[in-house]
Amino acid sequence: MTPEEEKEFLRRRKSRNAVFGLVLLAMVVLFYAITIVRIGQQ
Repeated sequence: MTPEEEKEFLRRRKSRNAVFGLVLLAMVVLFYAITIVRIGQQ
């Protein structure tokens, strides 16, 4: 793998990881909000 290909590979992996992290954070916030709403209804 050439240095340019390696840089591109690392850049793509980093952006994929960032998107995955944001999706994971959104799910955590969603579950937290659902829990708060359900507790508030009782």
